[in-house]
Amino acid sequence: MGTSQEDAFAQNKMSRKERKAKEKEQMASRLFIEGQKNLMLEDYEKAYFYFIKALEYDEEESAIHFKLSQMMVRAKQYDKALSYGKRALELDPDNKYYHLQIAEIYNNQNKTLEAAGVLENLMAKDGNNRQYILDLASMYLKLQDFDKALEALNKAEEYFGVVEQLTAQKQRIYLKENNLEMAIKEGEKLIEAHPGNSRFVLSLVDVLFNNNKANQAMELVLNTLTAYPNQPDVKMAAYKLYKERSEFEQANKYLKEAFSNPDLEGDVKAEAFSALLTQIQNSARDQLLDSLSKPMEAFHLNNPNTLIALGDWKLQLKDYSEAIDFYTSAAKIDPTNEKLFQQLIPLMFENQVPFDEIAEMATMATENFHETPEFWFYLGTAQSANKENEAAKKSLEESLKLNNNTNPQLTLMANSQLGDVLFGLEEKDRAFEIYDEVLAQNANNEHILNNYAYFLSLEKKDLEKAYNMSLKLVKKFPNNATYLDTHAWVLFQQNKFEEARPFMEKALEIETEPSGVMFEHYGDIMFKIGEKKVAMDYWKKAMALEDTSEFLTLKIKNKTYYE
Repeated sequence: MGTSQEDAFAQNKMSRKERKAKEKEQMASRLFIEGQKNLMLEDYEKAYFYFIKALEYDEEESAIHFKLSQMMVRAKQYDKALSYGKRALELDPDNKYYHLQIAEIYNNQNKTLEAAGVLENLMAKDGNNRQYILDLASMYLKLQDFDKALEALNKAEEYFGVVEQLTAQKQRIYLKENNLEMAIKEGEKLIEAHPGNSRFVLSLVDVLFNNNKANQAMELVLNTLTAYPNQPDVKMAAYKLYKERSEFEQANKYLKEAFSNPDLEGDVKAEAFSALLTQIQNSARDQLLDSLSKPMEAFHLNNPNTLIALGDWKLQLKDYSEAIDFYTSAAKIDPTNEKLFQQLIPLMFENQVPFDEIAEMATMATENFHETPEFWFYLGTAQSANKENEAAKKSLEESLKLNNNTNPQLTLMANSQLGDVLFGLEEKDRAFEIYDEVLAQNANNEHILNNYAYFLSLEKKDLEKAYNMSLKLVKKFPNNATYLDTHAWVLFQQNKFEEARPFMEKALEIETEPSGVMFEHYGDIMFKIGEKKVAMDYWKKAMALEDTSEFLTLKIKNKTYYE
């Protein structure tokens, strides 16, 4: 209670002018706090209002000027920001944040020299601010003032010690000034400060090699390996330097040693392995690749680039199954490699990989590269082969939509597949329309000629047209069992049974593993000719296989032909 009376007494003793000044100070403080609050809430309009009001009550408060300067920087009103910032610094010249604010504004105005001057003054004023020396060095580099940049970097090195970032920057400056000797000394200083760190050794090796100092680079590499023999990346450097000298035996020795170390990154191995694949094929190269592949398979089967490199090698050796396995594994690890899918999926089709496996890869490709029409075509083709007609229809139509006839060949192939799918979905008229469209553009499309002729024969529709199409194929490909079977069946539907017989017999003779439908067709032909015993024998053969008609069981049971 006594304290309150003393305060009141002191208040009464204050002059009116002092009381007014105190009230203004308190009002400025309250308004400043409101401004800060709204700034935190990102209500910048209100924050600005309160800071300006606060300034009306206390123009001498540096913090208010500083906040307004920051807000003007945010609004990209750099002249106003600079004015507020300079006033803040005038009011509180020892505040390092005010110096930094002005330097930032100058940088935003591309006034790098002025910004550098501000930092110079800040560090001259207080030695505790030397951490900003790197910013100063960057500014001098931007100004291409290499002498001052080096001076700043040397000061930074005194403060931070010998570190890679500083050394690399100094090396770049010395190399720009064609001062190779000093650039090398900087690299040596870094190696000395960090013994056993191969990264710094390799950095200096690059500087030496790129400046025609290959012998000095080799000496550094070999000395390093003497001191630290278990550094595979340095052995890779030895490999490259010996290879440059055409000393291939020594080069390959270091290459094998580097590859045998699991610590050497898979990507590095993959790059070196792929480079060897581009060389002229001979037994020495192949033996080397064989020895290098073993540690790659042992240590790096989770690295997609390693798997791709191994797949490329198997592809060169025409070991397609192994190549597909490596590529597939790579795609599963990294499904964002479009080029890999473009190589893998056609290879799978060419090598008759099961269609469900092809569909898996094609699905992955469409998920990651939705706008690539080829991948939708591959997916639709695989789905069609798996009798997934509804899914195939959607995929093929998506391919056609995305392609928009940009690639006419893709349009033809997708329509060819779509026609087959639509026929399987009982959309036969549309299927035949698509076949006609394809043949109008390519009258010799073998896939369409065969399927169109066969489907017309199944429908007993336009048989003369079917006959001409199938005849065209058997004339051009007299030893193709599929085309012979189609032509025989068209003749059968025309009731030309004796003419159909030799074509069907030739088809069975050529085909190493005839399908159930081929045996059934021959049985049907023989029945119509009157060779019923032979017909029964072939129907029974067909019964043991797939792809036969729904009437086969009845044919055998009742010993007669059904359709």
